[in-house]
Amino acid sequence: MVVSITGCGAAAQPSPPPVNPPPGVSVALHQWRSDEPVHQLQVAVTNTGDKPVHFADLQLITPSFETLPPQRADAIIGRTPRTDLPIKYGAARCSPQGLPELQAATVVAHLSTDGGAPRKVVFPVPHPDPLLSRLLRDECAAYLIKQAATIEFGAEWTRVGKAMRGNLVLTRRGAGTVAVNEVGGTTHYIVTPDAKSRPLVELGAAEQRAELPMELSPGRCDGHAFAEAKKAFLFPVRASVDGGEERVIIVVPPKPMQDRFLRYAQEVCGLGG
Repeated sequence: MVVSITGCGAAAQPSPPPVNPPPGVSVALHQWRSDEPVHQLQVAVTNTGDKPVHFADLQLITPSFETLPPQRADAIIGRTPRTDLPIKYGAARCSPQGLPELQAATVVAHLSTDGGAPRKVVFPVPHPDPLLSRLLRDECAAYLIKQAATIEFGAEWTRVGKAMRGNLVLTRRGAGTVAVNEVGGTTHYIVTPDAKSRPLVELGAAEQRAELPMELSPGRCDGHAFAEAKKAFLFPVRASVDGGEERVIIVVPPKPMQDRFLRYAQEVCGLGG
């Protein structure tokens, strides 16, 4: 006689449902200047309750950005008006059809109080969050320009007097006429394009490459500035495709070029290297 036995293995246990945040505990999203170059946010925790809360990990969840794995926090937060916990966030989910609308977001954390086991807690982020809206807009605006052309610093830069001279280079990637209307400086460098009228340079629809000659010079010469040069190499470029809306793309020179620009600025400023 054959006996059929089913379900002999251990059944997978469903994950326990999220619990409500502990009384008095809330979160908000912020970003420091130093966070921008490394794609990072601060989860600002407020705890008006009487019990310390242990944050085991944190995760930002929203359809507007790629979801990264939970990131370890291992922080005990007592009564506080604000304590920041850093968290990386994923790349924006952009579309070639235009700028997307921001979707609702949550911060998911595993919390524990009184030494208990961590439990999953979901903190809704008030929608639309102004910081996430700006990050999505900026990243997807750059994405739209990048579909038509790569915009980057040329490889050749030469010191002429107290300035560095080189080119901003546009290289064809997709369809459309790409116009660069403005090249901005940074906290540490002044950019002076040779062209004075808009557009400063244009990559015609049938062209594969265009160059904008320009000059780079130090914007400040105090030693503290160079020690805190967190945004020194994030150059904003305003560009458009086929006469459409201007978008801002952040152009970042490669690390060897950054080092060269830094040494040059230190020499010009008499700061040593």
